[in-house]
Amino acid sequence: MSNETVSVKILDKDYQVACPADERVALVQSAQVLDERMRMIKSSGGVIGLERIAVMAALNLSHELLLAQQSGASVGANQASLDRMQSKIEAQLDQLSAK
Repeated sequence: MSNETVSVKILDKDYQVACPADERVALVQSAQVLDERMRMIKSSGGVIGLERIAVMAALNLSHELLLAQQSGASVGANQASLDRMQSKIEAQLDQLSAK
């Protein structure tokens, strides 16, 4: 399966992310969720700086991921989906840290 480059926008910045073609929709949805979270954090005024906003969003999403895992959410398919989401969050944090 080949990768394709997908453009996503987070806090009005464009990012090019490579992903398998069959995961394009999930990547776009993940970016939208991350963008919404980062906008909420930014609008609260309590966190300043793109990197700090990204870290706070990642921590919040990771916390929700752990809660979902602990609550016994369908382990099979959901686990793979959660693992992909965590990988994408980590990749976005790596990109933000590199800037």
